Amino acid sequence: MIRLLHIEFIKLWNNRASKVLILAYFILLACIALIASIKFNIGPIKFHLAEQGIFNFPYIWHFNTYVAASLKFFLAVVIVSMMANEYSNKTIKQNLIDGLSKKEFIASKFLTVIVFSLISTIFVFIISLLLGYSFSSITEPYHVFSDLEYLIAFFIKLVGFFSFCLFLGILIKRSAFALGFLFVWFVGEKIAYGFLRFEIEATKNNWESITQFFPLESMSNLIKEPITRLGAAKELAKQVGEKYSFDYAVHFHELLIVVGWISIFTILSYTLLQKRDL
Repeated sequence: MIRLLHIEFIKLWNNRASKVLILAYFILLACIALIASIKFNIGPIKFHLAEQGIFNFPYIWHFNTYVAASLKFFLAVVIVSMMANEYSNKTIKQNLIDGLSKKEFIASKFLTVIVFSLISTIFVFIISLLLGYSFSSITEPYHVFSDLEYLIAFFIKLVGFFSFCLFLGILIKRSAFALGFLFVWFVGEKIAYGFLRFEIEATKNNWESITQFFPLESMSNLIKEPITRLGAAKELAKQVGEKYSFDYAVHFHELLIVVGWISIFTILSYTLLQKRDL
């Protein structure tokens, strides 16, 4: 395992573009802290985002994982390019000639996905603790370590998304076309989602019971948007006569769906590599 990871990280670190994207990704994750500095002073109206409770425990776990998950596209480019470079530089063929089996090759890529996701999760955990203890008015251990399931969901979400990117990189071989296909898939899912929601005569539970199995939609469902959980958002909705009640919890069956897609993408990647003449 260590040998396989060592091979992959040597390749990534010797690639300037990958190195820049990886560093940019983690720098941007760290910049979540800058949200605390956002202030608006418009006449008598003074708005300080940190004072709205976004860094309060345990809400911070939900907010930070949601924001951090939006930055995953930086590493998506790295994952797709990682496979595209194997073909363009013919290192995949050289690795196989040097004795690396196709199973080990896929394992090395999947392990890289796992490590990126794990490091990202640990990074968000540390940042959230620092911000929480700096700004939260609630610091009792029970509240601090409540809702940590959002970190589990964040980890599974990243592994799922990067596994999809890895599969596209193997399938299409060209990073630009693979990323383009990812965008087309995203749009296609949204169109199908809209069709099922607005065109098919079905209850909410019926159309959501179908769309929850879409790859990207299933990953999105793991961490719902957190803004409407804020007291200020609820108060604003109340003033304009709106009432809403959302389910923000991380559900076990939603985690299982994404784990299922991770397995499917990994198996498809290996099967495609096995059948392809390199």
